[in-house]
Amino acid sequence: MLSRLRRFTLCSLALVPFAGPALAGDTSAWSAREGTAARLVAGGAQEGSHDGSLIGGVEIRLPEGLKTYWRYPGDSGVPPHFDWSGSRNVEAVEVLWPAPVRFDDGGSFSIGYKRDVVLPLRITPKDRSQPVDLKLNLDFAVCGKICQPANAALDLALPPGGIGAPSAALTQALASVPRPAELGARSEPGIAAAELHHASDGATIRIATHVGNAATADLFVEGPDEDWALPLPARETGADGRTIFVLPVDGIPKGADVTTARLRFTLVDGDRAIEVDTPLSAR
Repeated sequence: MLSRLRRFTLCSLALVPFAGPALAGDTSAWSAREGTAARLVAGGAQEGSHDGSLIGGVEIRLPEGLKTYWRYPGDSGVPPHFDWSGSRNVEAVEVLWPAPVRFDDGGSFSIGYKRDVVLPLRITPKDRSQPVDLKLNLDFAVCGKICQPANAALDLALPPGGIGAPSAALTQALASVPRPAELGARSEPGIAAAELHHASDGATIRIATHVGNAATADLFVEGPDEDWALPLPARETGADGRTIFVLPVDGIPKGADVTTARLRFTLVDGDRAIEVDTPLSAR
């Protein structure tokens, strides 16, 4: 299987450039007045943080019928790329990804967002007593019947401690970020087991889950780095009634060992989602 970047085929090569002027306040300016656009969103200090971390977000506006991609885009597509190198007084920025959905790209399946989305940020300043100047050069893909790459240059000044409380949209996005969970949890949603099965027709990964809605629950599997391109799993019903997700062992980079690698499993069950980071069990 090809890497995610090589598997992304653009039907249009036109670059859609956006530029947002610097703005101090709750948000930056939108990168475009109409259509697809992005902006930075400010929040306050992260609750319980001991390093002065601030909460913020990248809000992406998508016109009806368009979509954009998750950190792992699936069979086709390209994830957003964040360049924070122009920022001042910033030690690190972590993107906290809301639970995505699977969608049909016409013969292949991708992972992402079908409507406007806020991607929460955890911003760690170098000096918590000083302002933060957050500068983002964002590259992302916007797809309908055709796909186009887009770019947004955004700038937002944050005072020490951030700006007030997160907006309702940012708060909702934070609530939809999958929570960390342990393998073997019996709660819903939960992942009971993640096993490597060997058969004459090839090896498969089987993930047994506890979900509230078996018809709509979905699961996404990622490798340790972006060189991995694991396929999207199919859904089955086990003999005990549990929902099982199954995928072939494919898209493994040369020299990697699926039996020892830690994989990341994101299980989405309605408005609840969890994330489990674990190696596979052999069977």
